[in-house]
Amino acid sequence: MQLVDRINRTNRLTEDHAKLILRLSVGFLVLLHGIYKLQNPGAMDFVGGAFASVGLPSALAYLVYIGEVIAPIMLLVGYQTRIASLLVAITMVVAILLVHTGDLFALSEMGGGYALELQVMFLAGAVAIFGLGAGKYKLVK
Repeated sequence: MQLVDRINRTNRLTEDHAKLILRLSVGFLVLLHGIYKLQNPGAMDFVGGAFASVGLPSALAYLVYIGEVIAPIMLLVGYQTRIASLLVAITMVVAILLVHTGDLFALSEMGGGYALELQVMFLAGAVAIFGLGAGKYKLVK
C-alpha cells in the first residue's frame, strides 16, 4: 500500500495535462494521414472511388481534407475542439463504413489485433475529446 500512496502523492499529471496529451496525439496522428493525401493525389482517387462505389459523388472525397487536415490542426491548437473532434469522428465513421466494413469483425494478420484498431482508436479518441473539451492548455482561446 505504501507504493500506491507514494504514486498518488507524487502524481503531477493533471486532468488538463491528460486532455492535452490526448488532443495532441489524436490531432498529430490523424494529420499525418491528411498530409499523406495532400502529397499523394492518387490517394484521393481511391477515396473518391469509395464514395462512387456506394452511389455518392466522388467529389465528396475532398471532405477528407476537413477531417484529416483542418480538424486535426484545430485539435493541435485547441481551437473549437469539440467541433474539430466531431469532424474527426465523422471522418472515421465514414472511412469505416466506406472502406473497412469487411474488417468489422476481423483480426489483423499481423499480430492478431483488431483489424480496425487504428480507425477505432482515432474514433474513440475523438469521441473522448468531444466529451472532455480542450482543457486549459491551448494556443487559441
